[in-house]
Amino acid sequence: MAEVLFILTTIFVAYVIYALIEDQKTTVMPKAAPIAKPEAQAVVAEQAKPQIAVAEQKPVAIKPAQAKTAAVKPAPTKAKAAKKAPVVAKSGGLKDPKTGEVATTYNNYRFTKRWIKEALVTEGLLEKIYTGSELNAEIEAKIKEAVAQLEAMDKYKA
Repeated sequence: MAEVLFILTTIFVAYVIYALIEDQKTTVMPKAAPIAKPEAQAVVAEQAKPQIAVAEQKPVAIKPAQAKTAAVKPAPTKAKAAKKAPVVAKSGGLKDPKTGEVATTYNNYRFTKRWIKEALVTEGLLEKIYTGSELNAEIEAKIKEAVAQLEAMDKYKA
């Protein structure tokens, strides 16, 4: 009897865990991937119509094969151009002059790349490369000032 009770309890616990995981998936999925509303698609279709109408006013000889491709390809909208603009230039970070590697995260000295620590010492901004046990508030303030000076140097600008 104890074995049957143990098996039933195990099955029940497994089912509860399964139900919790499925519930989390359904609550997370709609937030992660929002579905486009039909109104937004209608706006895109309305924007495409005036551009096609302008093309139809000009007399152009179109071959039958080209007519299908011209009708299928909608003109690019302003929304697509706006998405591409922010990706164009992302500046910032330190560039290793020897290898060309760019490091964008160097706020925490413990996790800073080795070449940045070496550059701080070779440029004379720090006396030595500090270990984690040597760090305190005073030394971290010196390190932050030194990193700011290193960022200002043209040699290390990304």
